[in-house]
Amino acid sequence: MQQTPLMISGILTHAALAHGDREIVSRLVDEPIWRYDYAGLAKRAGQAASMLRKLGVKPGDLVSSLAWNTHRHFELFFAVPGIGAVLHTANPRLSDEQIIYTLNHAGSGVLLFDRSFLALVERVRPHLEKAHTFIMLSDAQRTEPGEIGALSYETLISQEQPVTDWPQFDENAGAMLCYTSGTTGNPKGVVYSHRSVVLHAMAAGLTGAFGFSAFDCIMPCSSLYHATAWGVPFTAAINGCKFVLPCDKMDGASLQELIQNEGVTFSGGVPTIWTMYLNHLERTGEDTGQLKCLVIAGSAVPRALAEKFETRYGVSVRQLWGMTETSPLGVVATPTPKLAAMGEAATNEAIWTRQGRLQFGIELKIVDEAGNELPHDGVTSGALLVRGPWTVERYFRSETSALDADGWFDTGDIATLDPNGYMRITDRSKDVIKSGGEWISSIDIENIAVACPGVRIAAVVGVAHEKWEERPILIIEPHDEADICIDTVLAYLEPQIVKWWMPDAVIIDTVPLTATGKIDKKTLRDRYRDHLIELEENAADAASL
Repeated sequence: MQQTPLMISGILTHAALAHGDREIVSRLVDEPIWRYDYAGLAKRAGQAASMLRKLGVKPGDLVSSLAWNTHRHFELFFAVPGIGAVLHTANPRLSDEQIIYTLNHAGSGVLLFDRSFLALVERVRPHLEKAHTFIMLSDAQRTEPGEIGALSYETLISQEQPVTDWPQFDENAGAMLCYTSGTTGNPKGVVYSHRSVVLHAMAAGLTGAFGFSAFDCIMPCSSLYHATAWGVPFTAAINGCKFVLPCDKMDGASLQELIQNEGVTFSGGVPTIWTMYLNHLERTGEDTGQLKCLVIAGSAVPRALAEKFETRYGVSVRQLWGMTETSPLGVVATPTPKLAAMGEAATNEAIWTRQGRLQFGIELKIVDEAGNELPHDGVTSGALLVRGPWTVERYFRSETSALDADGWFDTGDIATLDPNGYMRITDRSKDVIKSGGEWISSIDIENIAVACPGVRIAAVVGVAHEKWEERPILIIEPHDEADICIDTVLAYLEPQIVKWWMPDAVIIDTVPLTATGKIDKKTLRDRYRDHLIELEENAADAASL
């Protein structure tokens, strides 16, 4: 067999040749909607590659971006790795300190950014150790040089001839650098290789995963800066899908405009995005057009959300589990003939309550505290380990392996695996609650609570308790118009969970989210660490009066 390296540039070349006229649509920060096709993408990405070479970017160099889901950011996904450099997609939702840390840790000399981030870049610039060139992803008319002397992306690439003969090199060379959300310490960098990106993109398109075809119109609402938007941009390019980029406009009305006008069939993102979209549909009475499937990740899918999309709008809701360290595809909750034979109710129960089933290329196992492998019976839970060709081996600039002696990566999740290959996350190892020596799953309580009418987000954390060491408390963020009664929430929970799992307190409050849209349980634990002890002390003081 021929030894042809797997190159990201090969995806671009294929897309331009095989379906060059398939449309790409991009909403922008403050410009009209942009339309072109994969042939146009190949030309402009080639021009961007030439521009970067002229700026002195060499193979192995790091180039950073601070940008939303736009066509210019998409072009960098091919231009930067195409010349052997590595694209670091910085997360603008991190704190300034964390952004400074990741940019310095990456060591990029060139930073490309959206115009809406000019003030942010000016703030962090004095603290950047290696960045020397700043390029605004805008045209000359809208480019503001600011204090950093930003250059116009459109002006720069217009002066270049596109690279057409992309270089070939070791497929294990770095291509993309993605950082974790940094909820426990500094964010950690994970380098995706050309090989891992291409294999991941091919696997994600299989029918057991996203199942894309050339008839699909894909709109990623997962951020390009977070684990390459689940690899969807590369999978869409391979399969010839129409591709729609929503910029940063994730409100229900903005998404509906693109879904209706562009014929979106598939999208994905965190649950909060689809809760907002569903609220928009219910307020306006509009339908979902050609939308067929939503894939949701980041936290568990609220059952009520899945049921409404399925029954009212005919939109299938699938869960995805993954992490930055798995590029991020781990499992997707897709049905099988065996499951379908059990009927629609059983199928939906499995799809909505499990994160997904085994995907080719990824191995999963669960182990006990001693490292012994546990049975795949759907009941026994243990630490979830993973390995495969798009799973991290070591973190960026770390000298130690992230794996055990047999090559397994500990995800930090607690999970079950069943005989049909489905995996269910029961908790994060750091979030599971130990009360009186027994384990309580925060996720199971959250999944029930979020289905209570009027509840927008439900978060459960363990806090200190004088007798039981830890007890669960429930923090509820209601829908804007909802009038939530704590007694109503408790009454909703009581028949559905065992008595000793019942939260010791229900609190109505805003639920903080991490930079990647997940519930920020570290902040909640810090905020309410002594809540139950204080309640006991206040009650004792009141009784003594």
